This record gives sequence, C-alpha cells and structure tokens, in this order.
Amino acid sequence: RVYFAPSHELAIVDVAITLDAGSERDGALAGLSTLTHGLLDKGVAAMDADAIAASFEDVGAQYSTSVSLDRSMITLRSLSDEVLFQSAAKTLLKVIAQPSFPQGDFEREKNRLLIGIKNGEQSPAVIINQAFYAALYAGHPYAQPEQGSAESVQAIQRADIKKFYQQYFLAQTAVVAIVGDLSREQAEQLAVKISQALNDGDPIEKDRALSDSKIKSKQTHIIFPSQQAHVRIGQLGVARGDPDYFSLYVGNHVLGGGGFTSRLVEEVRSKRGLSYSVYSYFMPLQQPGPFVIGLQTRADQAQQAVQVSHDVLAKYQAEGPSAEELELSKRNIISGFPLRIDSNRDVLGYLSMIGYYQLPLSYLADFSAKIEAVSIEDIRQAFQKRVHLDSLVTIVVGNEEAAE
Repeated sequence: RVYFAPSHELAIVDVAITLDAGSERDGALAGLSTLTHGLLDKGVAAMDADAIAASFEDVGAQYSTSVSLDRSMITLRSLSDEVLFQSAAKTLLKVIAQPSFPQGDFEREKNRLLIGIKNGEQSPAVIINQAFYAALYAGHPYAQPEQGSAESVQAIQRADIKKFYQQYFLAQTAVVAIVGDLSREQAEQLAVKISQALNDGDPIEKDRALSDSKIKSKQTHIIFPSQQAHVRIGQLGVARGDPDYFSLYVGNHVLGGGGFTSRLVEEVRSKRGLSYSVYSYFMPLQQPGPFVIGLQTRADQAQQAVQVSHDVLAKYQAEGPSAEELELSKRNIISGFPLRIDSNRDVLGYLSMIGYYQLPLSYLADFSAKIEAVSIEDIRQAFQKRVHLDSLVTIVVGNEEAAE
C-alpha cells in the first residue's frame, strides 16, 4: 500500500517504508529485528558503511531505522532537487535491496547492542518498562524488549540476520508513505522502485492473539538502590481501530493525559505533593496495547502514591468526567491538533500508522469531529467496559523503603 501527500512549501521529500518486521517477529532471538535493521546500511554490494554514509551525507540526505513491537520503519529525508533526490533514493534502494551484513559490522553492532542492554540494567526506567510488559504480556511476543536480552542477543548469528531479512522485508506487506515536494508521477515511480527492491515472498502468518483470560491484579517490587521510586500501574487496553478509542482518548485526557488540568496531577501532585510528574495513556497496537499510569516519587511515599492513583482511577471509572472537565479537554485536544500535523515528518508518521493499521483514509480529516462527538456517557461506558480494577498490574522499582 502506498500513501502520498504532496507538499510543495519546502523543497524536501520524506519517505517511510513500514514493514511487518517489528520485535514481535523475533521469536526466541529477542533483539533480532533491532540488530537486522541496524545492519542494513553497514554494507551493500561494493559499498561499505563509510561509503553508504558518505553517499547520503554528500546530498544532504538523512537515513534512519526504528523498531517497535508491531512494526519497523526505514526512513529517508532528502532535498527534492532532482539530482540530489535521485542520488539519495538510489542509495536507499541499494540499502533495502542488497544488504550484505558484513561479519565485522555484525560483531560490532551486536556488541553495541549488548552494551546498551548492560547499561539498561542500571536504569530504573528501563527496568520498570521491561517488568511491566513482561507481567502484562507473559507468553506473548510483546513481553520481549525490542533490544532483547544479553542471552538472546549473544545467541544471534549472522545467518539469523539474513534469514530474518528474507522472511520479513517483503513487498507484499510493506507500506510506503511519501510526503513532500514530489509530483504524483514521481511518487508512483519511487513506490514501484521500492517495491521491486524488497523481497518477493509469501507473508508468514502468525497467531498474534492475546489470551482471553483476564490478568489478576498484582503488585511487584523490584529492589533498586535509589531514593526515587518509579511506579507503573496498568492493564491491557485497546487495539488500533477499536470503536471505543476516541472515548478513551478524550476520557484519558481528563484522567491523566491533560497535564496540569488532569485529575491524577491534581490529586497526586497538587494536593499531596507526592510526585512532580504523573500521567496516563492508552497505547493501541495491533493487539490490545497497554493502558498505563506512571509516576516517580520518593521511596517512602511510593505506597501512598500507588494507593492515591488507584483511588483516582476507581472514582473516575465509576463516575466519568464532569461537564466542565470534558469541555476543557475537548478544546485542548482540538486546538492543539494542528500542531501535531504541522510538519512533513508529522504527516509522514500519521500516514505510516494509517497505512499499517489500515485505518480510514479520512482519519486526520475526521479527528476533530470524532473528539467533539464524545459525551460523558461515552467515556463512562468505555472506561467501565475497558478498565478493570481487578486486573491492574502495579510495578514499583525502588529501595527497600519503597517496598515496605
């Protein structure tokens, strides 16, 4: 699928190739997708990593890759000048069509990833994130961190990289998004070349469904030598395209997504001074993504902060927002929406999301109207249907005082 949005205000072109090659495709070798994408531009045919980097830099182009749970992205930003753009596009096509995965670069990237994993063991933010996903998605690929573990990365061989590339860098499952100073004809030509550069093969089907059984509430303490405690509370939320998404989105803005106007900030920070920052969000994925409440607090206040957060959520789930809170949140979201799509890169990100999750083409055009249509009853029903107080997973990372 190809999504193109012409924009001629700036002489720039942004391209994103989204693949069904996220970390959930790693299998037993967690970190495989991250390592594969990191090696794409390290060698192609007669070009080594330095030559590829120079080829992009010489024409002012920027190349990058990213890996998330569901999907991966390869992006290119280039000037739209015909000569410069064609040079940048030519290098991009080589990178996605002919990666050689040199042995020396494989070893260096693998060691770099292992160093990052080791450093993460000293970060409470990384520790709590991994523990939260492991508790929420036990037995499902979402439970594995995108960068993998020391054991899984050590086990990855160069042959595994080549196999992953052949299996998942497929034209049939790719989504190409193009935004910028191109004509439709130029965009079509580019899309065809990208499709031809990717592998031609049958997509590998996989059962991604989550278990229907509800998670039982539990609280886990991870001892970490810090006076500051990190807290994460949450459960399974909703998938992309869920009919309750906009009700939950607006409702969460009142709960914890609206900054200083949100209830969690009012109760946890303003009234009790338990945390400088407290927030909540829904993160839709192909399967139900997490609903999260997060905060940091002093170790000796951790349990109080957890209890207050639980109480705020329970009250909000039962009653929903007030009319004043709802109106304030709607105005905030709608007035701020233009800023979320005010650059080519912002639009590119939305097009990639719309394409990969096969959302309506009118998603951006309809956004404000969908927000405006949400009522108090919509929010109350959505939260009572989707938020289960007996399924909350609570993780606290901090010293022994935080665990008492």
